[in-house]
Amino acid sequence: MTTTIPTKAPLNSPARVITASLVGTTIEFYDFYVYATAAVLVFPQLFFPVGNDTTALLASFAVFGAAMVARPIGAIVFGHLGDRRGRKTTLVISLLTMGVATFVIGLLPTYNNVGVLAPVLLLLLRLTQGFAIGGEWSGAALVATENAPAGKRAWYGTFPQLGAPLGFIIANGLFLVINFTLPHPTDPLLKSEAFLTWGWRIPFLFSSVMVIIGLWVRLKLVESEAFTMAERKGAIRKLPLSATFRHHTREVVLGTFIMLATYVLFYLMTSFTLTYGTKAQDANPGGLGISYTHFVLMQILGVVFFGFFTLLSGPLADAIGRRRLLIWVTAVIIVFGVSFPIWLTVRPDAMFTGAMTQAFLVLGFTLMGMTFGPMGAILPELFPTNVRYTGSAIAYNVSSILGAALAPIIAVALWARAGGSTWLVGVYLAAAGVLTLISLILSHETKDTDYSAVSVDDELAALVEDEAASAGI
Repeated sequence: MTTTIPTKAPLNSPARVITASLVGTTIEFYDFYVYATAAVLVFPQLFFPVGNDTTALLASFAVFGAAMVARPIGAIVFGHLGDRRGRKTTLVISLLTMGVATFVIGLLPTYNNVGVLAPVLLLLLRLTQGFAIGGEWSGAALVATENAPAGKRAWYGTFPQLGAPLGFIIANGLFLVINFTLPHPTDPLLKSEAFLTWGWRIPFLFSSVMVIIGLWVRLKLVESEAFTMAERKGAIRKLPLSATFRHHTREVVLGTFIMLATYVLFYLMTSFTLTYGTKAQDANPGGLGISYTHFVLMQILGVVFFGFFTLLSGPLADAIGRRRLLIWVTAVIIVFGVSFPIWLTVRPDAMFTGAMTQAFLVLGFTLMGMTFGPMGAILPELFPTNVRYTGSAIAYNVSSILGAALAPIIAVALWARAGGSTWLVGVYLAAAGVLTLISLILSHETKDTDYSAVSVDDELAALVEDEAASAGI
């Protein structure tokens, strides 16, 4: 049962809301991408030297995926804090946790220094990263959408989403500069000794500078009026997790699978394509044989389209509805997955292969922007104010296990099984798209959802109604 509590105009200015939601997620995604890039470039050699390149890469991706397992735990903890204590405090704690974990990774000894303790420490810090980001995204999305003007929630919700492409560009751009400054003397496909010794640590240590900036911005936030009114009326739940699953299990399940194709597409376009694109053609399994520098530049160009279409998706979702837009985009993602071998086939003409790969990256990241942008609105809109942080965080982060945690591992395994072909990887993406499409069809449009509604039981509903009547509301 729900009751509607009128809200006043947001206390935070639009500039403050946009900056706080954008800066924080940019830092969080930067930290995550720094690890994702290192998982391909250096961690297989420095932390998992098992003697087999594919096995080492799978071990590195397994630790990468382990963070996704920790994300639902972070969603529960930070969701509880966010729905009980407010969005602002929770966002500050999650940002600090993520920043400290990333900084310490930059100080870790390698396998040659301390043996098996090195990958164990890396795993623990990776789990800490996952725990922190489990609470970051939902808080940023709520800060943006709960302070949005009427009719512009999806538009405001795209700004925390924009942190993903910005974080990617900053993280990979920094790796690119370091790799360019410390080139391998004979082979551009290899990393130099200086890069493997200390160069890879710089992006992790640089995280501390970005965290300080993010904290300064977020500490200036004022709690959203939607939350403070729910708190004032006694609608805050003691156990938001229990209330979420008691009354909103269907929304959690639907939200999880609505996000699935987005996660699979994203990690295929970033981690897997970096692996496949830079792997030598005569390796087993073989890749495209493009140098790391060139391929990252190609990815960054694609991510520019990711950012542009993330912003474009907001006004579209506000105009035609989140569900309708996502149904069409998901259908195109399914077709895109089936067409993988057309784009990612090694051909004798290197120029043609490069052009097709660039077109593939642009199209894939364009679809990523169109599907990722509306998620900042649709997932929070599935839940009422007093369980919104918990519900959206659980849906978002459980989906990370099904999509992001498994995507790089499954993709590498399917790539190896197909003897270097990517057709099975494309089928995997298409299958995820089908599950998302079914979930969207089973869901309802959230465009006109009353964002001031709170979930309450009958006794609390009567109390709220009596208090509202006494106050003349």
